[in-house]
Amino acid sequence: MKISELKQFLELFNPLPGNQYIQVTSAVDATTTALYELMAQKGGEMRIAFYNENETHELQSIYADAKIQHIKNFAHPFRALPRDNDMVIFKDIFAGHTKQELMLKTAYTTLANTAELIIMEKKGTMDIEALKELLERFEFRTPNAIDIFQEYDLVIAKKMHMWGNGL
Repeated sequence: MKISELKQFLELFNPLPGNQYIQVTSAVDATTTALYELMAQKGGEMRIAFYNENETHELQSIYADAKIQHIKNFAHPFRALPRDNDMVIFKDIFAGHTKQELMLKTAYTTLANTAELIIMEKKGTMDIEALKELLERFEFRTPNAIDIFQEYDLVIAKKMHMWGNGL
């Protein structure tokens, strides 16, 4: 990933002290590190839900202050408490997950009202228009595709307070 792409990516976020972001991923990378550093600078908390058959403890040494959960495989959802996160970022996980609806329900439940969901997948992996419709069905509003990365498609949507399943 290019530095200019990461800079544009970070402009999507405006964390406040005490905010909690969770990246749900099968591959930590520069986006994970950039978010981790941003959250540390702003007094927030970074969480990582890492999908990997082989539990690895290396992540905890790299991201010492992050809360990390290891998930065995794509048949299982990540775990998160209700209204406990201000942002959920699915990266390299959503298109291949066997229970996408459960992933969206979990994300919706864990997000605070008016919080956002970001889905990032390798270019060409997902049907963006179908994804936008799916997000609308699960009460995520204003889904937008944002072209930041050469290698990734990115869709962002908002959980709106008092809309549909909002409360």
